[in-house]
Amino acid sequence: MSKTHITKRDARRAARVRRRLYTRIITIGIVILAVAVAIWLVTSVLKSQTGSGQSATPTVTSSIPTQGGPTPELVGTKQYSAAPPMLIDVTKQYFATVKMAKGGEFVIQLYPDKAPITVNSFVFLARQGYFDGVTFHRVLEGFMAQTGDPTGTGSGTPGYSFVNEANDLKFDKAGVVAMANAGRDTNGSQFFIMFGPYGFSESDFTIFGQVISGMEIVNAITRRDPSQNPTFTGDTIESIIITEK
Repeated sequence: MSKTHITKRDARRAARVRRRLYTRIITIGIVILAVAVAIWLVTSVLKSQTGSGQSATPTVTSSIPTQGGPTPELVGTKQYSAAPPMLIDVTKQYFATVKMAKGGEFVIQLYPDKAPITVNSFVFLARQGYFDGVTFHRVLEGFMAQTGDPTGTGSGTPGYSFVNEANDLKFDKAGVVAMANAGRDTNGSQFFIMFGPYGFSESDFTIFGQVISGMEIVNAITRRDPSQNPTFTGDTIESIIITEK
């Protein structure tokens, strides 16, 4: 076999190697492009969900908001872009008058000095009419009445969440008002009112108020256990009016 024949064979082999290499490079390029497109599509979907409905990942407030500042933008149905800045004066007294759609009302004294972040958020949402038309979706005999979820499912949020606030308040009487959550530091808009003392750990739920009048109205809220798949929505809040002294 001649030397020239060996050179041509080597050239053909080299050509085949180059073609395989080019094919691999093109394949890798296509995969990278596909991954980039997929990431772009997922990001676009998440942004559209945040803008039109419940926030995909609520913005978490971990400290007391800065005094003053712009009101968070409404980015969906009862969904806000962020937690509100500090809009209350923690040296003042705040009261929430809860008027029920079926008649009657009760008054909650809020504790801005004990739970400033929580009270600030509650006052902000109430003044925005957030709780108007919201039901008491979970009301268990001898336990508590829970509300604050505009979806009525028990999973709704205002688009943001904030941390638990430790204080010296206890679940030691009827009418104690505290934040409901899905675990520590996931507070949003849902809250509950106790029908009596209960063995909750205060570190798990932030107490931020106390019913000071109209407890008979609270006691008369229609019982509703979501786990039983009831066909009725529950008693509705007509409005919550905030006053300060």
